Amino acid sequence: MSGDEKVKKAENGMTVRYIARIYTDFEEKFGLPRQSGLVPELKGRIVFEPKFRNPEALREIEGFSHLWLLFDFSLAHREGWTATVRPPRLGGNRRVGVFASRSPFRPNPVGLSCVKLEKVELTGKDGPVLTVSGIDTVSGTPIIDIKPYLPLSDCRPEARGGYSDEAAGYELGVEYAPGVRDNIPEHMRAAVEACIKNDPRPSYQDEPERVYGMNFDGIDVKFTVLGGKALITGADAASDGRFKEAEDDECP
Repeated sequence: MSGDEKVKKAENGMTVRYIARIYTDFEEKFGLPRQSGLVPELKGRIVFEPKFRNPEALREIEGFSHLWLLFDFSLAHREGWTATVRPPRLGGNRRVGVFASRSPFRPNPVGLSCVKLEKVELTGKDGPVLTVSGIDTVSGTPIIDIKPYLPLSDCRPEARGGYSDEAAGYELGVEYAPGVRDNIPEHMRAAVEACIKNDPRPSYQDEPERVYGMNFDGIDVKFTVLGGKALITGADAASDGRFKEAEDDECP
């Protein structure tokens, strides 16, 4: 089997192929928004696997402003599955059904993101390439399908958000310790601040003395949280030594 095809066969005989990978500013999970669209400043480049680098497959895609990405939660593969999970936004103690959640720990670890289509490059070394924004995936995440977002059928203003509505509108204030702000390149600041504002910590963690580390495009951003405010205490070039990260996945 060719390494480029990245073929996976499910128990029922269906073949799932990796058609592309998305490359983003996050090499690690901690700090990523929990859902797509929460941080519009975050961008990614979708590079197709060689077998699927056919511009004809993207004909008229420019007519759509947003796309659905179906992807493999490649960092969450586990043997077996559990019927319930504990969403961190609910404090980590309340269990809900796995099919009433977007936990990556599922019978089939398939994720779904709605992203904005920013740019289409049909030619070039890796072409065609799609640039999208509002991402919520680590760099290198395998894409298994791309579909256009259809406002006529996909938008449901009357929809209820279940337990997710309980956390709607919650965000942290973000401040910088003296001298730290200039260590983050200006073009990155809005995205870094927005990611921290969304509070990547599990809700059950409230440790004012704890220093969290978020690797963003090669910069280790360090911050603490006290009284609903995040203080960015450091921003240095990433090294092998990492600050301890919070587990931000929905856990079984």
